[in-house]
Amino acid sequence: MDEQKFDCDVLVVGTGASGMATAVTAASQGLKVLVVEKEAMYGGTTARSGGWLWIPGTRLATEQGIQEPQGAARAYLQHEATTHFDPERVDAFLANGPKAIDFFTKQTCVQFDMPPVFPDYHAEAVGGQPGGRSMVTRPFDGRELGPRIKQLAPPLPELTVFGMMLGSGKEIWHFMRAFKSLESFAYVTKRLSRHMLDVLRYGRGMTLTNGNALAGRLAKAAMDHNIPVWLSSPVHKLVVEGDEVVGAIVEREGRRTRINARVGVVLACGGFPHDIQRRKALFPHAPTGREHYTPSPEANTGDGLRMGEAVGGWVDPTIPHAAAWVPTSVTTRKDGTKGVMPHFIDRAKPGVIAVTRHGKRFTNEANSYHDFVQDLVKATKGDKEIFAWEICDHATLRQYGMGCVAPFPLPIGRHLRTGYLIKGNTVAELAKKIGVDPQTFQSTVDVFNEHARTGDDPAFGKGSKAYNRYQGDAQNQPNPCVRPLETGPFYAIKLVVGDIGTFAGLATDAQTRVLDGDKKPVRGLYAVGNDAASIMGGNYPGAGITLGPALTFGYVAGMALAQAAKSISAPVGHSQQLQRVA
Repeated sequence: MDEQKFDCDVLVVGTGASGMATAVTAASQGLKVLVVEKEAMYGGTTARSGGWLWIPGTRLATEQGIQEPQGAARAYLQHEATTHFDPERVDAFLANGPKAIDFFTKQTCVQFDMPPVFPDYHAEAVGGQPGGRSMVTRPFDGRELGPRIKQLAPPLPELTVFGMMLGSGKEIWHFMRAFKSLESFAYVTKRLSRHMLDVLRYGRGMTLTNGNALAGRLAKAAMDHNIPVWLSSPVHKLVVEGDEVVGAIVEREGRRTRINARVGVVLACGGFPHDIQRRKALFPHAPTGREHYTPSPEANTGDGLRMGEAVGGWVDPTIPHAAAWVPTSVTTRKDGTKGVMPHFIDRAKPGVIAVTRHGKRFTNEANSYHDFVQDLVKATKGDKEIFAWEICDHATLRQYGMGCVAPFPLPIGRHLRTGYLIKGNTVAELAKKIGVDPQTFQSTVDVFNEHARTGDDPAFGKGSKAYNRYQGDAQNQPNPCVRPLETGPFYAIKLVVGDIGTFAGLATDAQTRVLDGDKKPVRGLYAVGNDAASIMGGNYPGAGITLGPALTFGYVAGMALAQAAKSISAPVGHSQQLQRVA
């Protein structure tokens, strides 16, 4: 069979934030870049994410009047990463994060907004901050992508309302208050009307928000730099000559193409959330690899890690937590397929508690999703199945919603019929339906309610931390996260362990070069995003600690590749060379 060849300076494998950031940065430095993607749509995990980035010390923070104490961010990351603190890579992140933000916001269409207050998840820890580190992608008009909008991966259905992904912060606030405030009602009516008109005209909403906005903005930046993006083009293997990675074999349109990458190959394949075997090896709660539920794209099967290992790269198996844990629930969609819903903020709302199969609370429900799962795993040690029940009363369900169940006025009947939402007219009746001891469960609710009437939670301190209060309801006083469960009927949703991205990845240096087991670079090979080991050491310090490093190290990789290109003769430049050889 004939084989095609394609010459470029840089081959990027993957179209998530890290891969596209690498491609745009490298192209801005005059390199010829090719991006390949195994899926028929681009955007990867980024397209269905929250679109938040955690990067300390940016211009956006100073514009808000936020000045961090010198060394605070480094101290915080050292506190969080503990045994896996990597000073060289952390320093590279802290030094280049602000530069990356300046590059993208000043030289491309990629833009962000920073709320004045969004606390670190452990704001009370050494170096933690009450705000100034987490930013969210600014909404984007999908029409700017032209025909390419049809190839943008959609947001996660479970995180949409009528197919519309709500922008974080103020927009969600308006939707929650739509029937309590005339201003919010008008806002929601206008937003829904615009979305429905877009769907009728274009087949989808054109106001891209959160991760969909980030994927769309990066795609537009790539278009502006004339970067080719090959979809439905999986990489079969890396090509090695001597001790150097010089390209890859890609399948495209039924043909195999040899990609010659003069400067380097960058792995940005999204980690391994759907790699059953690696989950079995690295996820203690999943002894067969299948006791785990992820909302990540099904194409994220660990390709980058396997390709990196095949040419000498090393994946550290000792990281304390191999993924960013999140409690999830499994729902039945309208078409009968199953969906995985990540529970980010509903646990923090007043009137919500969580119990194990034994009917007892086990943690501060308003803590971060990563911390919540760690406590769940500890509390259920020895049980055949690791899960919890998220519980609320009728007033709470209709005010805030829970999981996939939206607040009033949207109906809840479908979720009751599918068994996703379980209802009991009394606490005892609900206990019987979910299989917990009625007396223990009743006692748990009674004890919680006794203290909740005065806004207290002496057992676990729900609402005691800055992050708790931020995700609660400021109008619920004296504690934004606590009120009793009193108004029947009562409801439960089953929570199981999932992730929003993997942490264990290929070892890399401060320039994103892949390292072997002796910590020596594999020549010509780079890794970014979830294909690279997380600098967070298995912890989750704040909103956006995946995308922040993804964008930053994508920028670092692009600049490193540009520097490496200077030492190599005969640049490919911008002339495309595509030929067929026997």
